[in-house]
Amino acid sequence: MTKETKSAPAASSDAGGGVNAGVAVIGFLLCFIAGVAVMWGYDQKRLHSGEITADSPAAATAGAWDDSESPIPISSKDPMWGKRDAPVTVVVYSDFQCPFCSRVEPTLDQVRQTYGPDKVRMVWKNNPLPFHQNAKPAAEAAQGVFAMAGNDAFWKFHDAAFKNQGSLSDDSYVKWAQEAGVKDVAAYKAGLASHKWADKVDKDLNDGKAAGVQGTPSFYVNGVFINGAQPFDNFKKTIDQELPKAQAKIAAGTAKSRVYVEMTKENKKNAPAPKEEEGEKEDTKTVFKIPVGSSPVLGSPNALVTIIEFSDFQCPFCSRVEPTLKSIRDKYGDKVRLVWKNEPLPFHPRAEPAAEVAMTVRAEKGDKGFWDVHDKLFENQKDLSDEAIIKAAGAAGGNTDKAKKAIADHTYKKSLDADSDLAEDFQANGTPHFFVNGRRLVGAQPEEKFDAIIDEEIKKAQDAIAKGTKPSEVYEVLTKDGKGPPEPAKKDVPKELPSNDPARGNMSAKVTIHEWSDFQCPYCGRVEPTVSQVMKEYGDKIKFVWHDMPLPMHPDAPLAAQAAREAFKQKGPLVDARQDVRQSAEDKEGRPRRIRQGTEPRLGQVEGRPGRQHAHRRDRSRQEGRERQRHQRYAGVHHRARQRQPRLFHQRRRELREVPQAHRASVVRSQVKRSPKRKE
Repeated sequence: MTKETKSAPAASSDAGGGVNAGVAVIGFLLCFIAGVAVMWGYDQKRLHSGEITADSPAAATAGAWDDSESPIPISSKDPMWGKRDAPVTVVVYSDFQCPFCSRVEPTLDQVRQTYGPDKVRMVWKNNPLPFHQNAKPAAEAAQGVFAMAGNDAFWKFHDAAFKNQGSLSDDSYVKWAQEAGVKDVAAYKAGLASHKWADKVDKDLNDGKAAGVQGTPSFYVNGVFINGAQPFDNFKKTIDQELPKAQAKIAAGTAKSRVYVEMTKENKKNAPAPKEEEGEKEDTKTVFKIPVGSSPVLGSPNALVTIIEFSDFQCPFCSRVEPTLKSIRDKYGDKVRLVWKNEPLPFHPRAEPAAEVAMTVRAEKGDKGFWDVHDKLFENQKDLSDEAIIKAAGAAGGNTDKAKKAIADHTYKKSLDADSDLAEDFQANGTPHFFVNGRRLVGAQPEEKFDAIIDEEIKKAQDAIAKGTKPSEVYEVLTKDGKGPPEPAKKDVPKELPSNDPARGNMSAKVTIHEWSDFQCPYCGRVEPTVSQVMKEYGDKIKFVWHDMPLPMHPDAPLAAQAAREAFKQKGPLVDARQDVRQSAEDKEGRPRRIRQGTEPRLGQVEGRPGRQHAHRRDRSRQEGRERQRHQRYAGVHHRARQRQPRLFHQRRRELREVPQAHRASVVRSQVKRSPKRKE
């Protein structure tokens, strides 16, 4: 050891110090290159396995992948389980609040365990249904976890959300995100509040619609469609068919990273053409009689063409069509006017506050003020927080304090509900929805489609004016024979209905109103004042009969129905029937009216009219009174349950409005029979 140490300086001296320096430099370079190669390979492995995404810092150096040319587009911006180059890809369109999506999760776990990440990968796509009020916020929260912490964190959040499906809330999202691995909680909360990840959710919805997704869960296995919560055997059959086909393509020279695109194109080409459902065909010829009413108007009252728009300030498609509408106004000038109808959709939580602010500014500044704030809201659609929309109101000349109050008090709720009900009457199921001189045009259509209808309507309007119609009356004349709202359908009440269902009113009334209802349904709650008004106006001439119909998207409705039924079952009569009669005979000032002594008053007896004194008549009266009390106690529980509905329900319009017709039938059928294959 001593010899080697001493001989080193001699060697160094002979070489003049150059040899050792060169070796050191070369060694350093080799180590650096080796380190870079190792890190590059590691990042590639993580990218292919989905551990990092295009949004994550590591992905910025490792590169991203994009299979958007596939008929079922996916990319590194989508949460993924499995390897990038797995021969079979299962694209999952799902909804965190959907019970059938939750039901299929064990099946998907079985698929992962059976095939492993080398053979199968799963790609998540958000498809929150409009009648699941927590689905879109949950989707945004999950997408935020993915963006901030990657794939592993997303799937942990995903599992927590499905295991706790009844606890979807902002507090839960933050808790699950922390448990999944999100470090910057403040940034995560800020992202949720500003809907930072809403665009990605909307893009998934749009992609799903283009691919043919009409409900959840929906799956594409290398482009082969699987509908609903199917059993494992159905997934296995499709995967086993696709595996050898994909492996054959790889053997023939197709790059593993291209297999998904090629397989989906091939399967799309060979798939049978979907049958077009009746009622889904576009009808632009039928004229509907849509009232302009007192809605905001942009344009001349003498315009030849009136375009009525049902729209939503948070809807990305409504925003997308705005340049088209502006181009139409520039092109046709005073020949066209635009009428705005509010239709805030239930899964757009900021649409209703934005509409409240817009209507507040209109009340102060007229239609011009409304359209000014309308433009500002769409220009800044990504930020519809209270602060942002109040600022927009101020910029349009509105009073910001009034705007705040309108948001808090829901000042224009009745007006918004009226527009939404009008949309429902005319099947304007979704936004944007247009009626051009009464002719329907659905969605963010290209300008050419508007022009074709407008040009035809201008000719009709000019002909009507030539025959003596005043320009200001053109719209009413051209739509006077249009179709109005459909009449309520008449249906026979089934004879086998339970005879002991709760009822109120006169048990012997000639008119009976049957109500199928749900304690958590916001529209059932909305109709209660109308029911009370009908009861007050018609009194003993009518009877209301209640029938429970808790919908599957209302998790608390069955429990409320059971509680009300139990109260109805347990509570017996506590007072004589005569007390009911005397209470119902109170005058307007609350004082009981006198009833002639020596008579037995009957239910519904007019003051001063003698009653029957026979014993069997009295017994029957008492029995009717007890039955009435029993029903009224149930109605009391029913009324209190209504009052306790969350305010959010009263801010949203009809939940099933945007559900495709075929899917609505499945929701109703699910009340009768639940099936593991049933699609939500």
